[in-house]
Amino acid sequence: MEPLLGMVVSAVGTVASGALSGAGGELGRRSSEQLFDLLRRSPRGGGADGDGPGGEGPDDPGGPTLPVTESQRSAAVLRLMELVHSSPQAARDVSEWVREAAWLAPRSVPAVAHGASRPRMLPPATAVFTDREDVLAWLTGLLDEDAGQRQGGRPRGAPVLAVLTGPGGIGKTAAAVHCALELEDRFPDGVLFADLNGASAGTALPPSDVLARFLERLGVPPASVPGDEARQRDLYLDCTAGRRMIVVLDNAHDDAQVLPLLPASPECLVLVTGRRRPARLVAQYGARPFAVGPLSSEDSVRLLRRVVGDGRPAAPEQAVRAVADGTGGNPLALCTTGAGLAVREHLSWQRVARRLSDRIHGHDREGDAMRDAHPDDPGTPADPVRAAQDVAYGELTPACAALYRAIAVAAWPTVTVACAAWAADVEDHEARALLEELARSNLLEEVGEERYRFHDLTRAHARELALAEDGHARVSAAVRRVAVGQLRFAAAADFRVMPQRWRLGPAYRGLVLPADRDPDDGRRALAELRRERENLAAVIRAAAHHGFDDLVWQLCEAMWTLHLRLGFHAQWTDTHVLGVEAAGRSAAEFGDRRAVGRMWTQLAFGHMGAGRAADAEAALGRAVAAERDCGHHRGEASAVEARGLLRLRQWEFTEAERCFGEAREILDRIGPDDDGWRDVPRATALLTHHIGRALAKQRRVTEAAAALHDALARFRRLDGGGDRYNEGRVYMSLGDLHLDAGEADRARVCLDEAVKVMTEAGAGLQLADALVARARCHRAAGRAAQEAEDLSGAAECLAAAPEGHDGVALARVRARLAEIEV
Repeated sequence: MEPLLGMVVSAVGTVASGALSGAGGELGRRSSEQLFDLLRRSPRGGGADGDGPGGEGPDDPGGPTLPVTESQRSAAVLRLMELVHSSPQAARDVSEWVREAAWLAPRSVPAVAHGASRPRMLPPATAVFTDREDVLAWLTGLLDEDAGQRQGGRPRGAPVLAVLTGPGGIGKTAAAVHCALELEDRFPDGVLFADLNGASAGTALPPSDVLARFLERLGVPPASVPGDEARQRDLYLDCTAGRRMIVVLDNAHDDAQVLPLLPASPECLVLVTGRRRPARLVAQYGARPFAVGPLSSEDSVRLLRRVVGDGRPAAPEQAVRAVADGTGGNPLALCTTGAGLAVREHLSWQRVARRLSDRIHGHDREGDAMRDAHPDDPGTPADPVRAAQDVAYGELTPACAALYRAIAVAAWPTVTVACAAWAADVEDHEARALLEELARSNLLEEVGEERYRFHDLTRAHARELALAEDGHARVSAAVRRVAVGQLRFAAAADFRVMPQRWRLGPAYRGLVLPADRDPDDGRRALAELRRERENLAAVIRAAAHHGFDDLVWQLCEAMWTLHLRLGFHAQWTDTHVLGVEAAGRSAAEFGDRRAVGRMWTQLAFGHMGAGRAADAEAALGRAVAAERDCGHHRGEASAVEARGLLRLRQWEFTEAERCFGEAREILDRIGPDDDGWRDVPRATALLTHHIGRALAKQRRVTEAAAALHDALARFRRLDGGGDRYNEGRVYMSLGDLHLDAGEADRARVCLDEAVKVMTEAGAGLQLADALVARARCHRAAGRAAQEAEDLSGAAECLAAAPEGHDGVALARVRARLAEIEV
């Protein structure tokens, strides 16, 4: 029994930790409810230990409670092992549950199921990379030293940790990428790379965002990535254990940003770059620092000539060296200066050298001191990077200079053509041409198709110029134009993903779907939102900074579908905290008072997805109070419904039923002239479905069946020919109800309808769920051939799923098929 005990311990932890967040989708929900049923069957299921699952539940005397604490999970394991010993059938049921629950642990997914399990995340190396042999030799020495220590019987418990430090623009990133490419043959399990955007605390990426990205590239399906950083970190350690990888953490802000991203394997190389030496990494984790300095005079000339290329007439060596010396050996300054010479034939080497000298010494052409030579200290000459940027800026056309300033008004992670057009108030075709001109001048880096990025020093330079030349009013106006443009984009995409959901805010007015809409349009819209996710979060922060409260909460509303479908809970909660604050300020100044409760409700879902039940409960309390305060019945019903969904996940089924009933009563108060009137029939149908699910878990089978059939009828009566997708979901709930009651034949009839409806609706993934559920009916009745047929159909649906979808379900179905064939 010892192997089974260990598996039970693991399964209880996995299922319970994912229950609140909804991790694992349909499989996670079913595994959680099956755990509830098993604990209710245990010999001490109604015992007196109120702290454990099987003690008196909060709303169901004698019923189990969700095991959240360590003591509760230990008690749950004890109950399950007692059940195992109670009868052979109970032992089989527990073993089957353990086997199913194991699929919720992402590391159990075979690596071959994911093309990204051997990641290659390095950005392209620069074609003009010069020197830095000393960095590569130093890293090679560290690796050889580590290998020697391990061969000598002194195993390391941590990866080799190297830190490249130096001022901005000195070439740390280029050196790290170059070294990683040179060393990757020593690390066969791949390379992870992340730009941590650590120039400031405000732009630094939270570790949770980076962990989510790394986990996906390591083969973890997006739907299986945990919502909270602690569990992401645990899973990351599992996924990197035993691997030989390089992890490049570029542009780190501080130790706290780096520590959660360190892999578990001592055979990994972690290469960190940053402007400050991370004291804690060095003192506690054995990191080895290396200060990256300027290029030598010879290498500076060599890099400069490579950037300029062969398109210009040969220049005197003295002039080239004067320009190189004027950049101080800083690669960013050299590349910026060289790019200007490469694209402007009229620009002479002598003129560039003279202007660099003037800028460095803080004088203009007439010898007068420049007021902006060094903004922080007027007595200090400009640094070489700033001097090169000033020279490059001086050669821009007026239109290009204006766009350069406009796109730097906020720290956008990337700049698209649309973003540039909004910021500069120009047409797309003009913005496209100007962005290309800036990229040729090395003032922007193209990081994707029509997607650009500033070096943070260059953006700081452009923003200073924007404030000096355009003033705060124009800077603020540019931010607002970008925020409005992004809101229009996000609202339209959100509408395409979930056209039937209830929404708040004027951004959705007039949005309609074409009659001949492509069935894949919603999936494409979600992908568009995901690509712009980081920019949308940055827009919310910038709009909040500039006091555009009306736009902040509307942008949060427009990102609802993105977060609901894809998670990203750290960003979800961070942005919606700003949304709550903005909605409150806006309401106090004659804004839409309904937005306050709406933001609190959405924030609660973010907390719920991260597994923070107490925070979710508190937010929902604020949401209900805010909605009642402004008499907004539709919003109040949504908040109370959300509280019921939280109760479902907490196994508080009687209280969940009460919340759903209360929400229905609130909907009944909405009149034809009230907000949300048109949505009442669909919202009532959804609540009725929830009530049926809550009743089912209370073993009130007859009442549950009646509620679910009522929900079916309501969905069929909806305008526009009904809601076939949700009809299918109700049929699946009916199938679960009858299957759990031991009525396999009745369950199969309901699931036959679910399969039919999901087929007609073109809902491939949900059709797979229905086929898997019907296969369970066939298994219960001993019909192996029919079970295999349904599982084969489910496998076809899952194999055709969009790239990046959860591969756990497909692997699980194929594993069961293999068992049947055996």
